[in-house]
Amino acid sequence: MATDKRSSAPRLSVRDQTLETLRRRIISLQLPPGEPLSENELAQELGVSRTPVRESLILLREEGLVQVFPQIGSFVSLVDLSRVSEAQFVREAIECASLRDLIVDGPGIAGLREILAAQSAADAGGDIEEFFRLDEDFHRELLRLAGHESAWSAVNSAKAHLDRARRMSLLETRPVATLIEQHTAVVDALEANDVPDADSCLRLHLRGVFEDVQRIQEATPELFSDGSARRPTRRSVARLA
Repeated sequence: MATDKRSSAPRLSVRDQTLETLRRRIISLQLPPGEPLSENELAQELGVSRTPVRESLILLREEGLVQVFPQIGSFVSLVDLSRVSEAQFVREAIECASLRDLIVDGPGIAGLREILAAQSAADAGGDIEEFFRLDEDFHRELLRLAGHESAWSAVNSAKAHLDRARRMSLLETRPVATLIEQHTAVVDALEANDVPDADSCLRLHLRGVFEDVQRIQEATPELFSDGSARRPTRRSVARLA
C-alpha cells in the first residue's frame, strides 16, 4: 500500500502554522500593503492565542514584511522596490546560470509543455491562484532539469517581496497570456538547443515585473515605500477569509 506523504509529514507547531498563514496572506495580497495587523483580532480569526501571533509578527518583521510603529501598532509593510530588485537579482542569477547545465531531452521538454498547457487552462478559467502555482512549477522544473532543484530554496527565501510585486503585476497590468507566451519562447529555444536564446528569453521574462511595478507605483503610490518612515493611520483590521 502506498504511503500517504502528508500523513508522514511532521506537524507544524501552532506558531509555525500561524506564521505560514500570515506570510501566505501577505504575499498573496489578501493582507495588502499598509494593512493594520491587530494581535487580538488575528488571534480570534485564526483560533489561536495571542502568543503565536505576536511571535509570527516578530519573524515577519525580520523578513521586512511587517512594520511596527510604537504606540500605533503593526502593519503589513509597503512594497520596498530595493528589496524587489535584490530578490530579482538573486532569482535571475540562479535561474539563468542553471540553463547552461540543463539537459534538453524529449521527456524534459514534454514535461515543460504539460505545465504550459495547464497554465493555459488556468488562464482560460480565470484562476489566477492556480496560474501563480503553475508559474512556480515551471521555474522550479527548469532548475530540476538542470540538476539544481536544491537552489530553489535560495530563490524562494529571497523572493517574498518580489512575489508581492509579481501578484500586483498579474492583477493589474500584465495579461497571463503574455507570461505564457514568454514561457513558451524559453521552451522553444531549449528544444532547438539554443541556450543563448533561452537565456535571453528568460531574462526578458523575469525583468518584465519591473516595468509592471513602475506603472502600478504611478497609479497607487500609497502601496510603496519611499524610504521614509511614514506613520500610518490605524484602521480596523480586515477579517481573514
